[in-house]
Amino acid sequence: MSEKLTITLPAEMLALIRRQVEAGRYASTSEVLREAVRVWMRDEEEHAERLAAVRARIKRSLDDPRPAVPLEEAFARVKAHAERLSRSG
Repeated sequence: MSEKLTITLPAEMLALIRRQVEAGRYASTSEVLREAVRVWMRDEEEHAERLAAVRARIKRSLDDPRPAVPLEEAFARVKAHAERLSRSG
């Protein structure tokens, strides 16, 4: 099912769309906009997946039964690791 939609675009966007149609890359302005919406939908889905992965990692970290590392110790570990990397590189 389709529904007709009226939108307002800046002149630069409209000119770009028309050039793509005139060049034969797309059959119509509607086809250009459908492709743009498909790309946007895919980006939104990928963003949601990345966000879910981050949330899962945070949850695993919060649920980890091991004791927390004190901040000073964490910084010392990072510094020692960086020093090892600089010596080996």
